[in-house]
Parts: sequence; C-alpha cells; structure tokens
Amino acid sequence: MKTKTIALVITMAVLGNLLSLAPIGLTRVGQVGFDFSLVTTLIVALYGGPVLGFLTGLAGGVAAGVMFGPMGQLSWLGLVCLPIGKSLTGLTAGLLFSGLRISKREHASAFSVPIVLLAYIPEFLFTVFFFLALIPHFFGWISIPLVISIGIKAWMELAVMSILIGALVGNSGFSKFMLTFFDSNSPQ
Repeated sequence: MKTKTIALVITMAVLGNLLSLAPIGLTRVGQVGFDFSLVTTLIVALYGGPVLGFLTGLAGGVAAGVMFGPMGQLSWLGLVCLPIGKSLTGLTAGLLFSGLRISKREHASAFSVPIVLLAYIPEFLFTVFFFLALIPHFFGWISIPLVISIGIKAWMELAVMSILIGALVGNSGFSKFMLTFFDSNSPQ
C-alpha cells in the first residue's frame, strides 16, 4: 500500500469523525443525532475497496462511539460497537462497488445510489442486534422507540448520502483525483 493511500485513509477517518461530531453536537436529542461520518467511508470504499472501507469506517466511527458511548448512555459498549457498525458499511460498500465494478459502468452515479443503500443493511441489522440483544444483556434496559427512531434517522441520512455519493461518482474530475491515491491494481 502506498504512503499516500494510508495518508488519505487517515485523513478520511479524521474527516469522518468531524462529519460525526458537528451534526451530532447540533442535532442530538438523547441517544439520537444526525451523523454523516459514513460519507468518507463510502468514498474510500468506492475507490479503495472493502478493506480500506472497513478501516475507514472503524476509525471514522470513534467520535460517534464516544458521543453515544461514554458521553451518552451506551458506555463502553457504544464506544466498541458503533465503530464496528460503521466498518460493516465500509466493508459491504467496498465489496459491492468493486464486485459490480460501479466506477466502470455507464451511468455509474445512478447505480451507486442503490448500492449505498444496500451497503447499509448489515450495519442496520447490527444496530438492531446491538439495541435489542447486547444493551439488554449488559445494561438491563431496552427501548423499542429508541431503536425505531435511530432506524428512521439512519435511513434518512443514508438517502442523503446516497445522492451525494452518486453526484461524486458522476464527477469525472473527482473520480480521477481519488484514483490517484490508490494503487493501479485497485479493484476500481
């Protein structure tokens, strides 16, 4: 892996944390707040593949883990599990983008919108498992309304992010720029 690829992944993880902190700080109500950290994870997954998408999601999910974990009601479990959920989206997005060769397709931007939505499904299922199985097991409380509100909020975020990723994929200048950071044998 090239040094500039590593630097880009680290930069995108930091940016992902900033895209998490600012919206959560402005919109947080209890354990619910808008979080757009997956934008950077999806970009890296698209151009760098599943492993780099996974790593970016894992590192880019730390701010949300802290905000809702130790600074919220989810304690250490939130700090551990929220980044894992984001890494699942990075991994899945990377697998789908590279497996379907989205960047090489005509109308790649239109294809990327449903791919982003599909890529979120494993994280969504993990989130449901987290709130309905892990939280009750470790902390003894359960909140179905909280799970529903987080799910609705998350799908709204993903709808916005899928359109943004579609626009970025459709921009040839952006795509050429991003490809300069990844090895020539990259899946994209």
